[in-house]
Amino acid sequence: MVSGQTQCHLANLNDACQLHTDVIAPFRSMQKSAAKQGIDLQVASGFRSYERQLAIWNTKVSGEKPLLDGQGHLVPFDRLSDVEKIFAILRWSALPGCSRHHWGTDLDVWDAAAVSAGYQLQLVPGEYQPNGPFYKLACWLDEHAEPHGFVRPYAEDKGGVAPEPWHLSYVAIAKQFEVQISNTFVKKILDNASLKLGGVVKDNLDEILERFICQASQR
Repeated sequence: MVSGQTQCHLANLNDACQLHTDVIAPFRSMQKSAAKQGIDLQVASGFRSYERQLAIWNTKVSGEKPLLDGQGHLVPFDRLSDVEKIFAILRWSALPGCSRHHWGTDLDVWDAAAVSAGYQLQLVPGEYQPNGPFYKLACWLDEHAEPHGFVRPYAEDKGGVAPEPWHLSYVAIAKQFEVQISNTFVKKILDNASLKLGGVVKDNLDEILERFICQASQR
């Protein structure tokens, strides 16, 4: 369950999204509360499998998708060393097997009532800042997420994962997964045959764990 290679802990929130079985009810309760304030709280991404996270990773390593800095600006891919590439990727995308989305406890949310039906959701900081379409949602979550059991694991920039105001975690269940992450665990689950730049990841695993994986649990 920790590495996203099984789905026995999941239930369907809707046809497009799965969450941990014990997260469905708390999320729906929060969704109902948001609706009273005119917010249509929806999930852009819930559970994500190891295979899906691996595909995202490999696409970015290959330069098929843009790399962004902490402010969401483009990073010149061709000028980066392999080590710089993996750290740039980790600012916005988790190492396969280590994504909190694997647990079904974490979800990316947006407000469908704040935009038109054809809006192309980007999940970038500007959407949740003043003058962004989801600023009302961001402010509402500041006050109401925790009473419903949810926290923002990436609320602050600690030099690892960039701030993600859209990312919520159901802390009571997520902490059960957090304690299982270790250097030994990551080495065991990494598919080095399929993971692009897997050797570079292995050589820098201690720093990756400290900066990009374990910091989220240090709330």
